[in-house]
Amino acid sequence: MSPANQPPVWCVELGVVPYAEALELQKRLEAARQAERVPDVLLLLQHPPTYTRGPRSTADELPMGVEWYRAQGIEVFDTDRGGRVTYHGPGQLVGYPVVSLRPYGDDVHDYIRRMEAVVIAVLGAYGVEARTVEGLTGVWTADRRKIGSIGIHVSRGVTTHGFAVNVNNDLQPFEWVVPCGIDHCRMSSVARERREAVDLQDFARRVCEEFGRAFDREAVDLAPAELDSRQAVPA
Repeated sequence: MSPANQPPVWCVELGVVPYAEALELQKRLEAARQAERVPDVLLLLQHPPTYTRGPRSTADELPMGVEWYRAQGIEVFDTDRGGRVTYHGPGQLVGYPVVSLRPYGDDVHDYIRRMEAVVIAVLGAYGVEARTVEGLTGVWTADRRKIGSIGIHVSRGVTTHGFAVNVNNDLQPFEWVVPCGIDHCRMSSVARERREAVDLQDFARRVCEEFGRAFDREAVDLAPAELDSRQAVPA
């Protein structure tokens, strides 16, 4: 079937979720999607203050040492997604699509480009001009500040991890590391660009709608309890 003939994407807004808990949920959904027990799912959430490190991360990306960051109240997790060190915190919207790439020709690069397009379109709706930068993954403002990060993992044709968009979050923790392994990388947020905070729930709704549009699918809201009640994701 072509993407347009596929079942809807379930969009589930989860609020603030600890990183380890969100990772466990992704892994359960990954197995369910591989077994075709569920359609594609887009988890939208926030994390408590957390640094995550991809497999290619190096010690110098956390120059103060792991214990210093933990003393600041920021957890540090190693993870299997692509990319290097990044920061997650309240006010940042994180999207974890658990998507089968089969209808999209198993094209990982096309999948990443579509996610970048989602972020760019939603930022544009808030009056924030954004773009990609050749040779780099993610989304950047017109003055080349990074505002959206992407890092994924693919197992048996199904994706986990995804994207993070700086909406209202504190940018200071990015300055304590080498974000995304890029020296002198400057970060921005929607609030910084607009000089005012925006409604994060409204932003998440727009992401859900744009995700469905970018992937030629209908996006359907699903409450977390409803996801559990369908017993699609056994504990």
